Amino acid sequence: MRIFAIILALWAGTAQAQSPGDAAIAAAAQLDAAGISLANAQGRRDRVTALTQTVRAYEDGLIAMRDGLRRAAIRQSTLETALAAKSQEVGRLLGVLQSMGRAPAPLLLLHPSGPTGTARSGMMVADVTPAIQAEVTKLRADLAEISLLRALQESAVDTLQSGLDGVQSARTALSLAISERTDLPMRFTEDPVQTALLLASTETLTAFASGLIDVNGSAAPADVQIAKGQLALPVQGQILRAFDAPDAAGIRRPGIIIAARPRALVTSPAAATILFRGPLLDYGNVVILEPAADVLFVIAGLAQVFGEAGQVIQEGAPVGLLGGDAPNARTILTQSEVDLGGVASQTLYLEVRDGQSPVNPADWFMLVDR
Repeated sequence: MRIFAIILALWAGTAQAQSPGDAAIAAAAQLDAAGISLANAQGRRDRVTALTQTVRAYEDGLIAMRDGLRRAAIRQSTLETALAAKSQEVGRLLGVLQSMGRAPAPLLLLHPSGPTGTARSGMMVADVTPAIQAEVTKLRADLAEISLLRALQESAVDTLQSGLDGVQSARTALSLAISERTDLPMRFTEDPVQTALLLASTETLTAFASGLIDVNGSAAPADVQIAKGQLALPVQGQILRAFDAPDAAGIRRPGIIIAARPRALVTSPAAATILFRGPLLDYGNVVILEPAADVLFVIAGLAQVFGEAGQVIQEGAPVGLLGGDAPNARTILTQSEVDLGGVASQTLYLEVRDGQSPVNPADWFMLVDR
């Protein structure tokens, strides 16, 4: 990590504090801080909260690192392309400088036409020399920056691998802490038989949600109407499909689809009661939250789900993880050279139901990238 930071500092000075350098330096600091948080979280009383924050810190740091390396790769490619385009000009410049360097000094001061020609040639050389010197200085700076950028890419492997190992350890510790936790308040106790019968008797999410509320009653811990329109999305990602927009097959669903990175942590947007968690119809693993009376947040597409039906959880509490295989450090570096620095290959489905009818999640959430 120290070598990586030194290279970044040198590059920032050479490249006039370019934003990619700043981003990568900040990302390295985030990953360092996340590692310290992980160590501290092992001994804190509320380990779930601490570990959730640690996973988020690692995810933010890795995203920032990918972005910094992506921009560094773009900068390197730009410089190399510019130098390749100017290769003939640079070659001629080097040829002139070499010829001038081989010629004896007295001959450089003489001109065949005599003193007047010598004076004129001297003035021409005086005019051209600063431009040549400026071109040489710029060329030297570009070559030095390319060298540092290459060193940055090579030295980032250890930093990235450390961050990837750290976030995996934090996720494992978080899963264990959640399974061991027994202090969450319960609004009701799930009846597995009743839930199974409800699942067997319904074919749509609407029917299931309606029956679920009828079975459990109003379980909402608090009314979040004051936060309506200001809630953060449950996962860091980008909106892939808008509310009620058709997919490639022309199928419409009354929710939004969020593209996110593999193994991303999914959290509760608000304090809520878990009404249901587990496989549901063709939605995969689902968590249904009730943040207010007759309001449901349906979060689907999870690989792993946390919590139990009936538990009351706080805003930001972890409810699951997305699937997929997290890339290794070498893969991230390769991606950073050619694309967005890490493919958002997983999707999360988010649906909001108010009074049993689906509504646009934009009424509740800030639909911007996180």
